[in-house]
Amino acid sequence: MTTSQILRDKLVLAVNEDEDVLEIIEEELSFETANATLHTATSFDIARQYVVSYTYDLALLDIWGSRGFDLLEIAHNANIPVVILTTHMFSIEDLRKAVEFGARACLPLEKLGSLIPFLEDVLKLDHQSPWERMLDQVGKLFTKRFGSDWRKSQIEFWPGFEKRLTVG
Repeated sequence: MTTSQILRDKLVLAVNEDEDVLEIIEEELSFETANATLHTATSFDIARQYVVSYTYDLALLDIWGSRGFDLLEIAHNANIPVVILTTHMFSIEDLRKAVEFGARACLPLEKLGSLIPFLEDVLKLDHQSPWERMLDQVGKLFTKRFGSDWRKSQIEFWPGFEKRLTVG
């Protein structure tokens, strides 16, 4: 595997209550693949302290644990690009909330094997492009889980969101 030039020397925060997940992320962002500096936290309080103490290039947050939406809002307000990592499939409402709170993209934990190229896209593309790519991939999972009309429950949200994707 070649070293990622985009992630090289980036400061990344990963927050997850599961230390095994943090170890996988650490392996993925190791010297051989990305040469990024990684800070990890297993609780909201530790993560919040990191966010106010450092200037991160990227934050990877578990939205379900560690008060994830609170951390997302704090990180977004600190101008830190945020990627949601979670073992739980978002609900449609949570997806909308993540977008509104400023998350750049979402990656299910079962896709951690593609973490490096995914993060490269998040960092090199504008804010909306990673969402568009993520929806191409995760949208199929949503259709399978929630049915083909899953967007209808948030009908007021999707037209404006899709318009922003085409403008971005």
